[in-house]
Amino acid sequence: MKKSIGLFRDIGPGLVIAATGLGAGDMIAASVAGARYGTALLWAAVLGAIMKYVMNEGLARWQLATGTTLLEGWVLRLPKFFSLYFFIYLLLWTFIVAAALMAASGLAAHALIPSVSVELWGVIHSLLALVLVLIGRYALLEKLMKVFMALMMVLVIVCAVLVIPETDGLLTGLLRPSMPDGSVLFVLGVIGGVGGSVTLLCYGYWIRECNWTSRQDLHRSRKDLAVAYTLTGIFGIAIMIVSAGVSPEQVTGPRMALGVAERLEVVVGPVGMSLFLVGFWCAIFSSMLGVWQGVPYLFADFVRQYTLREDRPRAIDTRSIPYRSYLFFIAIPPMLLLLAEKPVWLVLIYAVAGAFFMPLLGITLLYMNNRSSWLGSLRNGPATNLVLVTSVIVFGLLVYDTVMRQFG
Repeated sequence: MKKSIGLFRDIGPGLVIAATGLGAGDMIAASVAGARYGTALLWAAVLGAIMKYVMNEGLARWQLATGTTLLEGWVLRLPKFFSLYFFIYLLLWTFIVAAALMAASGLAAHALIPSVSVELWGVIHSLLALVLVLIGRYALLEKLMKVFMALMMVLVIVCAVLVIPETDGLLTGLLRPSMPDGSVLFVLGVIGGVGGSVTLLCYGYWIRECNWTSRQDLHRSRKDLAVAYTLTGIFGIAIMIVSAGVSPEQVTGPRMALGVAERLEVVVGPVGMSLFLVGFWCAIFSSMLGVWQGVPYLFADFVRQYTLREDRPRAIDTRSIPYRSYLFFIAIPPMLLLLAEKPVWLVLIYAVAGAFFMPLLGITLLYMNNRSSWLGSLRNGPATNLVLVTSVIVFGLLVYDTVMRQFG
């Protein structure tokens, strides 16, 4: 009993990063893969969760070994052009992702209550997230994210159990990796869609809020992330199981969520449909809430690094002008993109923007975390390096494919 209580006490920031990462990209990638290939690609969700765990663990290990966030490490230890490039990328990524999350939340809520337009629902959700971040700090975010995570996991897993296929096919998809004809790009999509992209950097600020600041806290972080990415992998698997049997044409366009929900309605009745749609909404809104609260840390940290030049890193003040200015930048101006009335197009652009970050993160973790002079005994081991190299290759292929399909 004491061990289980201790484990629960050490879980927090990981659930926040998991709930933030389980958004529109995961839902779309897993739904399309499930609709096209059934349970044959379940293993890809597991592999994606493992890769994201290794990257996030490397980020946490850097911070707990050096006392600086990875972003601070980029500014202090790498050529200046690198951090300035990322700063420009962050501005563009934020605008696109904020608009995409508004559109996705609008689609999710519209599926539940069609009487309100997708665009209006997107605006309402953005303003609600803005208010929640303004009135609360990290402690409120963690409590809300635990509720959303529990809801989305329970609802989606229940839906998966209601329509689960024969056990043999399920185990084959999990334990025997296969690549059906034409599935390579969908495998890359599932792996890349699991668990977020730029939002991984927010984990460093959330563990600071929990006062995890020393090497001795690494075991907490590893347990925290292990639970988070186990749940992330299970979520991706459940979405693919639910989507198996749905016509691929039904998981494209603005009716993507409804296409999956209608299959559940046929199999188990209206209750199954409602459960899935509520779980879908929880996944999207929790992702929005995590981005609204977490990404302003990155901007505020840049401002501090390039203006104050502090020698001793400390927690970001969420009441500060840089943090709140960027929060409003996330929540208000991207509403203009909703006027295009192409919510699915925005979500696809979101996937393109996020894909560019992962190879960059993998390369920097290979370079910075292998230096004994910086990390000492906490530098990368051979297994970690192998996973990181594999991740860079996989995410690099995903970037190439995404760019060629969207702009080629």
